[in-house]
Amino acid sequence: MIAAGEGSRLSQEGIREPKPFVRVCGESLIDRLLRIFLRHDAEEIVVICNDRTPLVSEHLKNIQRDGLNGGRIPLQFVVKSTPSSMHSFYEISEYLEEEPFILTTVDTVFREEEFEGYLKKFRISVSEGFDGLMGVTDYIDDECPLYVDLDKELNIWGFHDENLSGYRYVSGGIYGLTPATLRVLRDCICRGESRMRNFQRALIGHGMKLRAYPFSKVLDIDHASDIKKAEEFLR
Repeated sequence: MIAAGEGSRLSQEGIREPKPFVRVCGESLIDRLLRIFLRHDAEEIVVICNDRTPLVSEHLKNIQRDGLNGGRIPLQFVVKSTPSSMHSFYEISEYLEEEPFILTTVDTVFREEEFEGYLKKFRISVSEGFDGLMGVTDYIDDECPLYVDLDKELNIWGFHDENLSGYRYVSGGIYGLTPATLRVLRDCICRGESRMRNFQRALIGHGMKLRAYPFSKVLDIDHASDIKKAEEFLR
């Protein structure tokens, strides 16, 4: 889980707490994802947070020691500020080298029952030789959406900043990946690239086999108004 952003747009709109502590339906974003991952049998959960919001790292330290809601959390966390989400991914990549993993950002909101279906499909896709299962949605509420070029079998052929060919789906920011993809990540970092969308394009460029999994909606909490949208969606 990437929880290293500044949440600057939220703070400009009067939200005082760090983004991981923003509450949706009474539950903080970070605790919600930890609960969902644990409920679906995560062997280990790895979080990166920045070093400018010590409340977040202290919260993770307490969870590592005391658990969450009475349950032990197999939690590792890294405290480091990074210039982009791709760099945050790189900083935790050493924890992800042994088994397939799912990556998302702390402010990604989706229905838990849909995530369960996604997880099952991810396991099947890995067994069939795919390198990644990307969560996508036809609900477009992003300021800079990343459009996904799919065929009828939901195989991914490209990622595009503009919708020039009538693409239906955009990236939902939920990435199920195999350790083989980390070679591409490290190559991107060595070339001085940033942003997760460029990593996704590099996966295609390196011939990785990617499949899409449609979610009804995936929302990011970038603005104060997004909190209400997320609550209405989940209810």
